[in-house]
Amino acid sequence: MNEFGGNWTENKIEILIEYARAYLKIMNGFARKYDWDLLYFDGFAGSGQIQGDNKVNAIIGAARRMLEVEEPRGFDLYYFVEKEKEYADILNSQTVPNYPNKKIFVVNEDCNVKIESLSNFLSSKKGKKFKSLAYIDPCGMQLNWKSLQTLEKHSVDVWILVPTGMGVNRLLKNNGQISDAYSAKLEQFLGMNKEEILSYFYQESKVLTLFGEETVMTKENAINKSAELYKDKLKSLFKFVSEPYVLKNKMNSVMFHFYMASNNQTAVRIANQIIKKYNN
Repeated sequence: MNEFGGNWTENKIEILIEYARAYLKIMNGFARKYDWDLLYFDGFAGSGQIQGDNKVNAIIGAARRMLEVEEPRGFDLYYFVEKEKEYADILNSQTVPNYPNKKIFVVNEDCNVKIESLSNFLSSKKGKKFKSLAYIDPCGMQLNWKSLQTLEKHSVDVWILVPTGMGVNRLLKNNGQISDAYSAKLEQFLGMNKEEILSYFYQESKVLTLFGEETVMTKENAINKSAELYKDKLKSLFKFVSEPYVLKNKMNSVMFHFYMASNNQTAVRIANQIIKKYNN
């Protein structure tokens, strides 16, 4: 069982499921008319259960919740990716035998590899008939920007969790002295080089010291700026990006921003309506 979660985890899953129901309702008629197949892709599927904050009641994960959606229809294909073999094996045992009439694949692999495989599939002759909903829900900064870039221009709606507080802000040190390891992780995640990252997140100023004038770097509001930055970067891949659902911990500190990106304006309008309910 994944040990990660809280009220915001449940809200995030509810947002996804509510959107999926609306998505399936709209796509149902189009799928029949144009002979489309509907594909659901989960890049960090986990074990199927998440341990809640109280350590007693488990939260049913998005993968299992999605399989329960039947009205007005389900997806034609479910593709669950989980890097941890133990979790992948548990998810497989809890889904494939229990839903014999559904086409389910549980793959023990890195999400970045399988996002690129998804992109290649959607570009293929067979993949052209698929319309996709993707859920990319890392607990940290495991997603590489170059992998997400491969989904550009595809017929896929993507819900993506961005670790603005839990990830980016923690790696950006207040004085700008970022280790090589942290810098490499930020570069992979943001698709930017170190100079671009420093320029975006820090202000330089001159101060007088005992030894003369020195340059000091001051970190700006990295959580807000990383949220704005990632939204802008998503807009470079997709025509439309939702407002975020902001996930906060019990101390009211921002941990994540949850976005939906699509090339369909109606899809993002629906996502914004759902998100607004949970942000209030």
